[in-house]
Amino acid sequence: MKSSKGIRRRTRGIMRRPPRERGLSPITRALAKFAEGTKVRIIIDPSVHTGQPHSRFHGLTGTVVGRQGRAYMLDVRMGNKLKQVVISAAHLRTNE
Repeated sequence: MKSSKGIRRRTRGIMRRPPRERGLSPITRALAKFAEGTKVRIIIDPSVHTGQPHSRFHGLTGTVVGRQGRAYMLDVRMGNKLKQVVISAAHLRTNE
């Protein structure tokens, strides 16, 4: 059988949360505001499907460039390239 090439392939570990953190995420995480120029970490929240980035961006740090609707546009460095990614606030954490 041909292997799957879907967006969530090979994400068994990334898309799983520890047992005590399972269920709905806090609403404050989705309502968080980020100013332009802020450094944020991309951590995919598997309980929120909207605005979810590709799994290759999980764990990376980006800089907020602007907004696109409810989501944020980030500049993320991957190797020598600078990529722009549109991600909702539920998948972003401040880089502290």
